[in-house]
Amino acid sequence: MAHPVVHFEIGCKDKETTSAFYQNVFGWSIDPGPMGMINTGSTEGIAGHIAALGHEPHQFTHFYIQTDDVAASLQQVEAAGGKTVVPPVPIPTGTFAWFSDPEGNTVGLWKPNA
Repeated sequence: MAHPVVHFEIGCKDKETTSAFYQNVFGWSIDPGPMGMINTGSTEGIAGHIAALGHEPHQFTHFYIQTDDVAASLQQVEAAGGKTVVPPVPIPTGTFAWFSDPEGNTVGLWKPNA
């Protein structure tokens, strides 16, 4: 598998204010739900959302790398000096996890449901 970057997210404390900022500056349409999906009005680029988790970390930007096996990818991350931040979490559309690289950058892994 090629492991493309397939999604991004912008974390915040105040989703309404953050959403309004991106709507005003870039013209994005953002769903009002807790994980507000972003519609940029273009078919170019990757999908993303704005999230207010309600706990630390509040401010973050993550991108997600697609993989065939989230757990196996986390094993490779750890063998190469990275750390699991959030172990595999199944959600209705697939499974995600977060890891940190040796410099401390947090990156997501994503496996969509078949």
